[in-house]
Amino acid sequence: MNILMQEFTEITGMILKAEPIGEYDRRVVILTKERGKISAFAKGARKQTSRLLAATNPFSFGKFKLYVGRTSYNLLEANISNYFEGLREDFEGAYYGMYFLEVMDYYTRENNEDKEMLKLLYQSLRALIHEKFPNRLVRYIFEMKAMVLSGEFPGVPEKGKWEESTIYAVQYIMTSSVEKLYTFTVTEEVLMQLKEIADTYRKRYIDKTFKSLEIVDNLF
Repeated sequence: MNILMQEFTEITGMILKAEPIGEYDRRVVILTKERGKISAFAKGARKQTSRLLAATNPFSFGKFKLYVGRTSYNLLEANISNYFEGLREDFEGAYYGMYFLEVMDYYTRENNEDKEMLKLLYQSLRALIHEKFPNRLVRYIFEMKAMVLSGEFPGVPEKGKWEESTIYAVQYIMTSSVEKLYTFTVTEEVLMQLKEIADTYRKRYIDKTFKSLEIVDNLF
């Protein structure tokens, strides 16, 4: 018997998306600290009596025990430390959060070193729940830092009449640790300039349309 069929592993991560498989099962995509983005099957997770019913929903963060088969992972147990329930109760915040999940799904790959991306996602979702930070500011910081981590963010554009506070904010986003990322607020004028910069680079470097972003842009 192949040794992989007998392998179990425990990972720390967040559910990016889930889809139904068959009558009761789910396929989940998890962004993990140890193995990058992986897909796993959760047998019986859609049954009302399943211990995995809540744990296999998007935004669920915690530790997951996996059975490693020859061609796939199978989710056996989950110990969720944060469901981000605040987003589930906030219509606007939930759509921003779903957009963040889509971006992470776009950027990350299996067996990549995506620990910083996972930290960025976690801290950004926490910031969405925090009343101190406008959702739009969290979004632009998240977008720019994700591009920084992917090696695609060139800095403040040369063309444009940028406020000094805008230049400082962008430089801070580029150089600060993820843990210290959400420690400032800005004026409406600076916020609009951050939007302009984030929008410009997102359209230039990301070749994908995000459904949740379309909803955010149309509703809010």
